[in-house]
Amino acid sequence: MADIPRVTMNNGLKMPSVGLGCWLGLDGGPGVAEEMCRNALKHGYRHIDTATGYFNEELVGKAIRESGVPRSEIFLTTKLWCSHFGRVREAFEDSLKAFGLDYIDLYLMHFPQRIAEDNSRAFPFEEHPNFVDVWAEMEKLLGTGKVRAIGVSNFSVMNLEILLQSCTVVPATNQVEAHPCLPQHDLQAYCEAKGIVLSAYSPLGQGNPAFFSDPDFLGVAQAHGATPAQVAISWLVQRGVPTLVKSANVERMKANITLLKLTPDEMRVVNELHTKPGAHRSLVKGFYWPDGTVNGWTFEQLGWPLTEGGLVKA
Repeated sequence: MADIPRVTMNNGLKMPSVGLGCWLGLDGGPGVAEEMCRNALKHGYRHIDTATGYFNEELVGKAIRESGVPRSEIFLTTKLWCSHFGRVREAFEDSLKAFGLDYIDLYLMHFPQRIAEDNSRAFPFEEHPNFVDVWAEMEKLLGTGKVRAIGVSNFSVMNLEILLQSCTVVPATNQVEAHPCLPQHDLQAYCEAKGIVLSAYSPLGQGNPAFFSDPDFLGVAQAHGATPAQVAISWLVQRGVPTLVKSANVERMKANITLLKLTPDEMRVVNELHTKPGAHRSLVKGFYWPDGTVNGWTFEQLGWPLTEGGLVKA
């Protein structure tokens, strides 16, 4: 098994700090997720992250069941989709059935906004059920013994503040986009103060790794004889941010789970990359609706500021 550190969440559960992300986008053909998970488990990954909205839970579950790796060694995350806010328990049970497994390690609310079943509109927070209502239903899942931890995804400080005012269980993690162009330092500091682990998706920019061409960033990779991807992943892990990275290529998959030990100066170089002109921005475009909103909510509703250089979350 790969030597991957684990991060302890607020309920004592330990999450492997590098995991395989299973959002496939245009690569999501039949069998791709299953083969990718099989290869990942074979080569040492023990954290698999998927979602109802990725439409591959059944394939992921099949790969896990047939991998030969004990279920107790695998950390499995999936997510509640925005159109299922009115049926939290049923949606969870649907996911569990699709996996064909006895339990899920981490169940996340994928986004804070509720959208209609036909994706035609998003509902404002003032209309119920909202994310506070959904969280109350997610808390009840902990009593079933079928999920070990619950958390959120794509939550800003603003919406975490609203949630924490009424919740009984503090989210175990908040999974957000994070990479050298969007380091999320302020959000991480807030989450740590509240006992929430910040975790990262799209650490390589989701096919848009703008920072790969930065000469200072490349210098760090060259000093280690490593790939730029290894630097980005190792930088996040060294910050205590568990990260999810997707690759169906076995060689890249193995490289991504081979962590580097960055020096303090190298950490500073990557930490400060976003301060260069035009660098501080989101690199993920898949959530935008034609009206410019993110799954139907404005940047103000999400608590994500917008700058001339692009979307900047926290």
